[in-house]
Amino acid sequence: MARAKKETVVDITAEIFDALKMMAEESGIPETYLADKIRTAIITAAKKDYGSKDVVFCEMDIENRVFKVYVRKTVVNEIEDEYTQILLEDALKVDKNAMVGEFVDIPLETRKFGRIVAQNAKHVIRQGVKEAERGQTFEEFQSRNKELVTAVVQRIDPKTGNATITIGRGEAVLPKTEQVPDEELHEGDHIKVYIVDVRNEDRGPRAMISRTHPGLVKRLFETEVPEIYDGTIEIKAVSRQAGSRTKMAVWSQNPDIDAVGACIGQRGVRVNAIVEELGGEKIDIVKYSDDPAAFITEALSPAKVLSVTVESEDPKVCRVTVPDSQLSLAIGNKGQNVRLAARLTGWKIDIHPESGFYGEGDDSIQ
Repeated sequence: MARAKKETVVDITAEIFDALKMMAEESGIPETYLADKIRTAIITAAKKDYGSKDVVFCEMDIENRVFKVYVRKTVVNEIEDEYTQILLEDALKVDKNAMVGEFVDIPLETRKFGRIVAQNAKHVIRQGVKEAERGQTFEEFQSRNKELVTAVVQRIDPKTGNATITIGRGEAVLPKTEQVPDEELHEGDHIKVYIVDVRNEDRGPRAMISRTHPGLVKRLFETEVPEIYDGTIEIKAVSRQAGSRTKMAVWSQNPDIDAVGACIGQRGVRVNAIVEELGGEKIDIVKYSDDPAAFITEALSPAKVLSVTVESEDPKVCRVTVPDSQLSLAIGNKGQNVRLAARLTGWKIDIHPESGFYGEGDDSIQ
C-alpha cells in the first residue's frame, strides 16, 4: 500500500492572499473559485518541468492562509522515468520512512517557477475570471428568462439603431426591430424590457430582449394588477402591434370577480399606468370564453357583432356578421382590429356586413 502523504507545507506571503481577497471583492467572484484557478495555473506551468506528467499537486487553504505545492514520485531502486520516480537514497532525504514501491511528496517553492509560471498563472487566472463572469451573467439572465426587467441604455448605434443596455451586471443588445416604432431611446434611459430567451454561446451568454413582445404587456399587468399576480385573474392570451395597439383576454374562475374591470382599475388607473409605460399604446381588455363565438365577439370589440358562425374547426374558420355601420370599426385601420382579434383567438375571421353587399370573402383575416 502507498504510504500516506507527508504534509509538506510551504508558507506563502500574506500579500498574495490579500490580493486574492481583493480580486474576489472587486469581481464579485468567490475566493474559492479564484483559488481553484490559481491551483490550475501553477500545476499547468509546473508540469512542463516534469514531462507534462500528472505528478504535480497544488493545494491552497484560504481559511488558514496556507499554500503548498509538491511533486509526488514513486520510490524505486533504479530510475526508469526521472519525472515520476525517485531513488530510495534521495527519497530518504525527504522522508526518513520512505520505502521502495511507495511514494513521497517533494515540496516545491513557488518562487523557483520563475517568470514562465507567473505568466501562465496570470493567463489561466484571467481566463478563469472571464469564465466566472460569463457564468454569473448567464445565471443572472437565466433567472430572469421570460421576465420583465429594468435595463439602462448605455449607447445607441447611430447606423443600426440597436441599443446596448445593461441588466444587472450583464450587457445585452436591444435590436432596432425589437424596439417600439417611433420610440426614441437615449443614453441613460431606464427602460422595461422582456427577456424572450437566454442562450449560452461561444462568445458568452446572450439574452434575446424585446420591447415589442406580447410577454412584456403580460408582465406589466402582473406588476400592476395584484389579482393577476396572485392567480385570481388569468391572462389567457395577448396579441400586440407594438406602439399602436394590444388586445388581451382575461378570465377568472371566480364568477364574482370582474376580470376586465380589475385590469382596468378604478377610473382606469391600472391600465393607464401601463399605457403610459408603453408610450400611449392602446390596450383593449376583453373577457375570455371557452365558447368560440363569445370569445370572437369579445375580441372584435369595440365593434358590435351580430352573429358568429363557425365554418370549420380544422382549420379554425368563422364568419362574423356586423352592422353595416360597424364594418370599418370591426376591421380597423388597415385591418388592425380584426387581425389582432384573429391572433388573440386563434381563429381566421371572415367579416361581413349585415347587408351582405361588401365584397364577399375580401375581409377574412388570419
